[in-house]
Amino acid sequence: MTTHEAASTASTGTASSPGARSDGLRYGALFGPVVFGVTAAGVALPDVASSLDASSTATAWVLTAHALALGVGTALFGRLADTRGVRAALLLGSLALAVGAVVCLVATDLGVLVAGRFVQAAGSGAMAACAMALTASVPPDRRPQVFAGFGATMAIFSAGATLAGGVLTEWVTWRIALVLPALSLLIVPLCLAGAPARKNSGRPMDLPGAALLTLTAMSFLVLIQSSALALGSPLVIATAAVLVLSAAGLTRRIRGSDTSFVPRALVTDRVFLKAAVIGIGVYGGLFAAMYAVPQLLVRDHGWSVLSVGVRLLPGAVVGAVLSRMAGRLTAGDHGNRLLAGVSIAFAAALAGALTGSGVLLILGASLGFSAFSVTQVFTTALMSGHIEPARRGGAMGLLNLTFFVGGGIGSATAGALAKSMPLSTALGVVALFPLIAALVAVAPAGRTGSRSSGHG
Repeated sequence: MTTHEAASTASTGTASSPGARSDGLRYGALFGPVVFGVTAAGVALPDVASSLDASSTATAWVLTAHALALGVGTALFGRLADTRGVRAALLLGSLALAVGAVVCLVATDLGVLVAGRFVQAAGSGAMAACAMALTASVPPDRRPQVFAGFGATMAIFSAGATLAGGVLTEWVTWRIALVLPALSLLIVPLCLAGAPARKNSGRPMDLPGAALLTLTAMSFLVLIQSSALALGSPLVIATAAVLVLSAAGLTRRIRGSDTSFVPRALVTDRVFLKAAVIGIGVYGGLFAAMYAVPQLLVRDHGWSVLSVGVRLLPGAVVGAVLSRMAGRLTAGDHGNRLLAGVSIAFAAALAGALTGSGVLLILGASLGFSAFSVTQVFTTALMSGHIEPARRGGAMGLLNLTFFVGGGIGSATAGALAKSMPLSTALGVVALFPLIAALVAVAPAGRTGSRSSGHG
């Protein structure tokens, strides 16, 4: 904030509107391209499969690996923002994002593409972590306007993502659609200028704990996909063993160390757990929809990839309006009701996919964008006043790790179920994800107004 803005805030007791809006727009633009890694990539999946001669179930890993790395990157770089400052997290994340994008552009087979997506998503996670840390750190009197600007910008990216994915896939190449998250690099200089050089929480990174968390999440996602990937029994058993051992090691580390990558106080906090379950439900439904809907519309309804992107655009625009509304409602008591309503509608539309209706498929994916934007704004606001500033980056990173792993579980579940039932039926089953999120959104979570000192 400038000296003039600070003086204005002190004299009026409220934030300067232009400054608050500018911050919200800037942080939203840093986070916004992260959305492209899901929605634009989902639209491009049919062309990815045909170009690389891969099965539709195998291409689910384009989204699943992205979700896992995005979650881990968000948690890891969120902790780095606490221990080494936002600038360090942004710079290292930018390097990973750029390297991963280059790998995706030159990949000649699905395995290399998935590896590139993994690295790119880890860097994209840094953009998300820093955007949320900066957004959550604004003074309470400025939060409503900042969150409104953040939500509106996020929704604009959500609204344009499917169209961008369709246009680029149809007229240029699916490779460009898959590296759109790299657009965050254009905003990094603007955020570096206002980011503190160093903010030390006094806690180490705990890289062993981060590795255990990554192994646990990765092995779990592989097991869900084991049938779709046609893994042999020895490999399934080995993966299960890795899951058990890594989960046990992580649990022991959480209980035995106050500096664990996943703090014990955080995983037992009711507000954090409520936000985590909401995000898992909404993201699980969205990732499943972005895996299944484009394939169903292209394969069963004969649509082009471009027409899929165009027809998803109106619903995504509605999501833009709803997310801006969510940014304004978070200061009051109605944000959870908006989130619950959108999530229930999302679940109902996914369940309607059982009919195979193209209209309901479009509606389901569109409502997924709305639920995503509202969830991100609502949960960020929910946690902002609950976590002390020195630990906020790590806590928000871990929260979004659960979101993105939930998204990976959603796409992996849809891919696995598609081996034994029609893809539309699998999508209908995944409707349980956003339904649970809606129920949790309106459930009480205890006190949220006091700041937690032991988290993140």
